[in-house]
Amino acid sequence: MPSDNAAAAKDTASDLWAAIEPETIWQGRTGRGVRVAIVDSGIDTEHPDLKGKIKESVEAVAEDGRIEFRLSTSGDQAGHGTACAGIITSIAPDVDLYSVKVLGPKASGSGDMFLVGLDYAIKQKFRIINLSLGTTKRDFFAPLHDLLDRAYQAGCIVVSAANNLPYPSYPSIFSSSVVSVVKRPGGDPFNFGYRYGQVIELVAPGVEVKTTWPGGGYRQLTGNSFACPYMVGIIALMMEAYPNLTPFQVKSILYTIAQRNKERAATLARNSEPNKQ
Repeated sequence: MPSDNAAAAKDTASDLWAAIEPETIWQGRTGRGVRVAIVDSGIDTEHPDLKGKIKESVEAVAEDGRIEFRLSTSGDQAGHGTACAGIITSIAPDVDLYSVKVLGPKASGSGDMFLVGLDYAIKQKFRIINLSLGTTKRDFFAPLHDLLDRAYQAGCIVVSAANNLPYPSYPSIFSSSVVSVVKRPGGDPFNFGYRYGQVIELVAPGVEVKTTWPGGGYRQLTGNSFACPYMVGIIALMMEAYPNLTPFQVKSILYTIAQRNKERAATLARNSEPNKQ
């Protein structure tokens, strides 16, 4: 027999589902008016699929012992940020993209650059922040934790990719204040999963994903980095429909929809089983 607490939790989930269904959120939405920051290697603003969608590009520059942000015209020598931008706009084509460049030509950069890039995005109060990057260095645990708390309090929804290697990276493990994502093979990005109680909660496509690449081209890419922007695009549709959602409400809705996705998959599996004589 289920406990009273389990029954109450199920009723609460049902109530939440009754209030917001995915069809209500997705239908007719394009992410219009939602400001999304991509903290990464820059974006190729001239790519045919992205032209006119990047509202501003800034770049972290170290000078005289300080790091400041300037308007960037250097594009994207690594391709990583352009790839993320293409995935986001494949889901939410009318979002307002903002490039915050903190990575160099080989998609490498310092932890300090990462910190100031995230700090800049929070101060600008971008509604959603795509972090398809992270660090494994313990020295950055505390400052990143503080920044993520500030982002949460400012109403910024931070979406962070898990480490591709089998050990934790920051800030993806701060599951209370970020939406953390790990990859799975293909499929419909709207049919995402949610691993309640796990450090990395959301599961989205990130294997051989075709997306934009600098110079007007395309590549097929694999990694948690490319699962993250799928969820950013989906959240952008939600934010267009309900602009005042808090980070907590966003995570609750994602969890509820993922549970419905799981239930539908189980029903399909049962219905596809051969009849037993």
